[in-house]
Amino acid sequence: MGGVVSRPVFFFFFFCSLLLLALSYGAMADGKENRTTLAFRVGVILDNETWVGNVSWACMSMAMDDFYSTYPNYTTRVALIGKDSNEDVVSAASAAVQLLTNDKVQAIIGPQTSVQAKFVAELGNKSQTPIISFSATSPFLASSRTPYFVRTALSDASQAQAIAALVRFFGWRQLIPIFEDTDYGTGMIPYLVDAFQATDERVPYRSMVPLMANDDQILRELYSLKTMGTRVFVVHASDALTTRLLLKAREADMIQEGYAWIVTYGLTDRFGVLDASAIDAMHGVLTVKPYVFGSVRHGNFSTRWSERFRRDHPTAKLVQPSVYALWAYDTAWAMALAAESVALASRTPSTPPSPYLNTAANNSYLTELEKLEFSPNGHRLLESMQGVKFDGISGKFELKDGQLELSPFEIINVVGGAAKRVGFWTTEHGVSGDLNSKANLERVVWPGNALAAPNGIDWETGGKKLRIGVPLKKGFSEFVNREWNPLTRRNVSGFCIEVFDLVMASLPYDVPYEYIPYEDSNGEMKGSYNDLVYEVYLQNFDAVVGDVTITPNRSLYVDFSAPFTEVGMSMVVPVKDDRGRSAWIFLKPLTTELWLATGAFFIFTGLVVWVLEHRVNDSFRGPPLHQLGTIFYFSFSTLVFAHKEKVTSNLTRVVVIIWVFVVLILTSSYTASLTSMLTVQQLHPTVTNLHDLIRNGEYIGYMGDPSMLHLLNIDKSKLRRYESPDEYDEALSKGSAKGGVGAIIDEIPYIKVFISKYCGKYTMVGNIYRTEGFGFVFHKGSPVVPYISRAILKVTAEIEKKLYRNRTTCPEQNGAATSDSLTFNCFWGLFLITGTTSVLALFLFSAFFLYEHRHMLSTSTDSDGFSVWQRFVLMAKSFDRKDHSSYALRRCCLKVEEMKAAHDHSGRSYATSNSHSASDLSSRSP
Repeated sequence: MGGVVSRPVFFFFFFCSLLLLALSYGAMADGKENRTTLAFRVGVILDNETWVGNVSWACMSMAMDDFYSTYPNYTTRVALIGKDSNEDVVSAASAAVQLLTNDKVQAIIGPQTSVQAKFVAELGNKSQTPIISFSATSPFLASSRTPYFVRTALSDASQAQAIAALVRFFGWRQLIPIFEDTDYGTGMIPYLVDAFQATDERVPYRSMVPLMANDDQILRELYSLKTMGTRVFVVHASDALTTRLLLKAREADMIQEGYAWIVTYGLTDRFGVLDASAIDAMHGVLTVKPYVFGSVRHGNFSTRWSERFRRDHPTAKLVQPSVYALWAYDTAWAMALAAESVALASRTPSTPPSPYLNTAANNSYLTELEKLEFSPNGHRLLESMQGVKFDGISGKFELKDGQLELSPFEIINVVGGAAKRVGFWTTEHGVSGDLNSKANLERVVWPGNALAAPNGIDWETGGKKLRIGVPLKKGFSEFVNREWNPLTRRNVSGFCIEVFDLVMASLPYDVPYEYIPYEDSNGEMKGSYNDLVYEVYLQNFDAVVGDVTITPNRSLYVDFSAPFTEVGMSMVVPVKDDRGRSAWIFLKPLTTELWLATGAFFIFTGLVVWVLEHRVNDSFRGPPLHQLGTIFYFSFSTLVFAHKEKVTSNLTRVVVIIWVFVVLILTSSYTASLTSMLTVQQLHPTVTNLHDLIRNGEYIGYMGDPSMLHLLNIDKSKLRRYESPDEYDEALSKGSAKGGVGAIIDEIPYIKVFISKYCGKYTMVGNIYRTEGFGFVFHKGSPVVPYISRAILKVTAEIEKKLYRNRTTCPEQNGAATSDSLTFNCFWGLFLITGTTSVLALFLFSAFFLYEHRHMLSTSTDSDGFSVWQRFVLMAKSFDRKDHSSYALRRCCLKVEEMKAAHDHSGRSYATSNSHSASDLSSRSP
């Protein structure tokens, strides 16, 4: 029975298992079908009639095929819905509205140009739908203005840095940008100008060409640019307009040697579709291109692209996709990743947001724009897109601030119809021939097949010469002189003329010019220096060469070169020679402070020696006046090292040795200083301060324009004008009291020439007013000014030689040419050493003396009846007594006893001999 019951149960469970298996298989099949059919609708707006549009669409299609073959289990499938903008802004906007309202797309890739993207980005902002562009590069489009706009490309601001660095690399000091009159064209120019002018380069002119300009308009603008001196042009326009510009530039003879043309990225990627004339017009042009790092993925893509291109265009020349197309591929890949991320986060049902506008009333009258609704996944998709990171075929894909991060650029030279890479630009190494280090660029071929880089500037326009105005100033003809020079065959000469010729000869290019004296029919200067400078502003002269001072007021109308003379105004005054005219000149080598300090130390050292020697040396004993004389005589006799008293104490010997060393230094320094004062010419200015002149009511002379003197608060009635250096000399020789002046105020170059002519009579006193020196005058914005200024700095040494070559070399006269007295500060170290030595010797002597007579100090006053004063008197008497215990005194006494003994012995011997002689005489007498 059990077997009969178990068989039905077994079949029941078997049947249930089959049923469950079938149900689970059905559920798996349904899930699989759901994953493959879940579409994520993305709109694409391109210009289908353009090369970039066609290639970009093909690359995005390849990206979708490649992505889902790599990730077959993803639950979403991005469905690209394409729209043609027909190269029109309105069509692009209309296509965007259709995609948002009819096709209900959750994002839009495109549009293709910056002009179109500007309006479509606003639509994306309105509907909170991400607008993602791989080709709209204008910096005007930014996520800060339109948060739902994402740029999966490099901004034009990045290539502006690369182009500015390239211009600076070739040493060009200025450029002229040529750009189209659209948001795309104008968007990059501020960044280019800022990057270029950051190091003081200049942009003298900006050429804006209408997008729809005809050939005549383009030619007129080019001919206008040709009349300017700048020969470096940067073109930033659409590919079509850039091609027309270069063709017309060749027609205007501007694609030839001496010119430099730089084109922003884009045109060189279209070589395969450009005609031969356009390619030929680009010969010698430089451009920059975002660098694509080689990878396995990029290599595989290029192979498959070539196969597909040959299949679709069997008769056409193979053209590799541009960087824009590579960015389009990576953009589609990133969109697929972001769509999958959003789909996973959207598994939980949510209520769609309300429409952007209230549509409660007459819906039939609402416009298409008013029907736009918020995208339910727009914000999540935007965040997901900005967080996508992967290694794409164009390089690392990572967005920062709504756009691709800055990457290196290739530097491309168009040579013979081909794009040749000659170097790189990176933020680390700048312009270099190597990507990872600093290296020279490869050889660049310039327009006209020139191998040397153009100078960037050309003044030989229309065969004209620069008209150089020259002032005619009376006096100081050393600077500018109106005379015929047979060597240069010119009617002007002088220092300023020679300097300008020297500077112009040092330029790397030839600049034709001619000098024109600024004179009237009588041969006199036609006006003032200000009038002459203003003639440049009025374009009657191209420049002014002469002794023209750089001033702020003049700089409002013209540009000055760097100064080619010393700057500042100074004062020249007569000098007097005080050499050896004072009976007390022997006191001048030392200051009063040093004299007093030296005398004090002489006395102090004598007292120290007397204290140390008084008890042990008879030379320092005797009556009080004798001892006082010994103190002064011993110390002051060390001046000439004539002290005859012998010292016996070791402490005294140390003190005397140190003191004699100090005296030796003092006497040597004194002798040297006195010798200098007696032999060197002592030139003193009669006045050293402008305020003293004004306070004393002295007259002051000047030459030329007195306007700067009024800034010094000088009374006009105290000013006297002169016309030549000879008149300066006469006026200074007379002095204010006799109808002359007490000083002359003029610019330093004039004063130096004047002093060199009257060497020894006058000196220059200080720099009393700041001026900028002499400079050459040019038009505002003149391109030649930076080159002239750099050339002046290079030839500065030769300039000085030219100014003073024919003048007598005078000794340096800066104020008073005096020999300064020696001060206490020069010797305080020596005084410190000798003073410390003397004080230490006194301290040791006092310690030994007090220790020797300590019994006088230790006895109680009450026991012996002596007061403090009496004890002091006893100590003084003990000090005054000879110290018979000292080695020096005992040795002296011993010598005295020996001498006395010898004397007694000789006396006895003499007496004995005399007695014998007397007895002999007595015995012999009868």
